[in-house]
Amino acid sequence: MNVVDPDINPNDEAVARKLAALAHPVRLRLLRNLAAADACCVKELVRPTGLAQSTVSQHLKVLVDAELVSFRTEKQSSRYTVNAGALRELAGVIGQTLDHCCGGACLPACEGEFSDHSREGDAPAALPGNKDS
Repeated sequence: MNVVDPDINPNDEAVARKLAALAHPVRLRLLRNLAAADACCVKELVRPTGLAQSTVSQHLKVLVDAELVSFRTEKQSSRYTVNAGALRELAGVIGQTLDHCCGGACLPACEGEFSDHSREGDAPAALPGNKDS
């Protein structure tokens, strides 16, 4: 049974869905691989990930459903691209949340740990643990 909490902001639900989609290392890797290419089909993502085509397709579906990846049909295949605008928006929400929760006080403590990544802007390749860049 699905119970809807009337106090939950619909925007928060959308953010949570996006964060949940990013909460898997394979999907982070797929995002990095997609970001490095203009557009990819599933077959082009199978080799660098070493996963079965069906597994890659399932992970891409989660990213598409979360609106972090877009796709278009091209002949008999689908071409996938990173939705950079959605990722930038998500990063902004996370930044605003940190500013609100910490009042900016936690930034100096986090500065050393994340400073290299924050200066990279919106590049998905700047994600921690990226072995593909």
